[in-house]
Amino acid sequence: MRLDGKVALVAGATRGCGRAIAVELGRAGATVYVTGRTDRHHRSEMDRPETIDETAELVTAAGGVGIPVRVDHLEPDQVAGLVQRVEAAHDRLDVLVNDVWGGDMFTEWGKPLWEHPLERGLRLLRLGIDTHIITSHAALPLLIRRPGGLVVEVTDGTGWFNEANYRDSFFYDLAKVSVQRLAFAQAAELKPYGCTAVTVTPGFLRSEAMLDGFGVTEANWRDAVAKTPHFALSETPTYLGRGVAALATDPDVARFAGKTLSSGDLAAEYELTDVDGSRPDIWRYFADHGATETTPIDPTPYR
Repeated sequence: MRLDGKVALVAGATRGCGRAIAVELGRAGATVYVTGRTDRHHRSEMDRPETIDETAELVTAAGGVGIPVRVDHLEPDQVAGLVQRVEAAHDRLDVLVNDVWGGDMFTEWGKPLWEHPLERGLRLLRLGIDTHIITSHAALPLLIRRPGGLVVEVTDGTGWFNEANYRDSFFYDLAKVSVQRLAFAQAAELKPYGCTAVTVTPGFLRSEAMLDGFGVTEANWRDAVAKTPHFALSETPTYLGRGVAALATDPDVARFAGKTLSSGDLAAEYELTDVDGSRPDIWRYFADHGATETTPIDPTPYR
């Protein structure tokens, strides 16, 4: 299946999963609007070098049409202007991907709620939840004009909620769980229009920032396994990107409405692999062994 003639908006496509999803939608033939706060002339508070301009170029190189638009998704007027631009140019929106985040720098791990600086925690929630709501509020009236529209909410976690799966930060945990409920609610409201919403999550992601944090590159990422055994089950952003592109081209995607699907789930469903030909599934590993392993692991059954 292809996405030729289809229009996608990937909100939060500067780097990581957002960038990879945009590229893979472009590879399937879509016109992809890629948004974020960092372009070649401005940097967001995250102060990373990746830009939406680079993402758009990658989309076009993959076979689609990449269009970068600098947008702060906490600003409703900017988001409304973005949607008006899409409407004026195409009169349609087929895929909306809500991948806006930016909360890592405000997360303080291992601190209970009352010790976490309140303003930092509230900023994290605004970046991780409000941005998604503002974007959907503006974009869904355009998306529902045609049956088959798809909303993809991107989070971190599969939804097996118990004490062992607590993410070690009140605000981070709340943000990531809330995104799953956003998709669930949107799925209910979109159903009468023949559209749907799902949540997706990567596993242990080898994003640009994660590789920098471990002091490795994509070429030598396995060097980090000695420090963090779970890194043996890590994956590239392309893995989830391929899964989202498969969802977007699936005529029966409504069967997943309101559900949370991991990159491993999508790989199994659509017979996909990561760029190295493997199928990492750290969430299945956690379900089988728990998430606190610190000793070397055998990744073979899980990739």
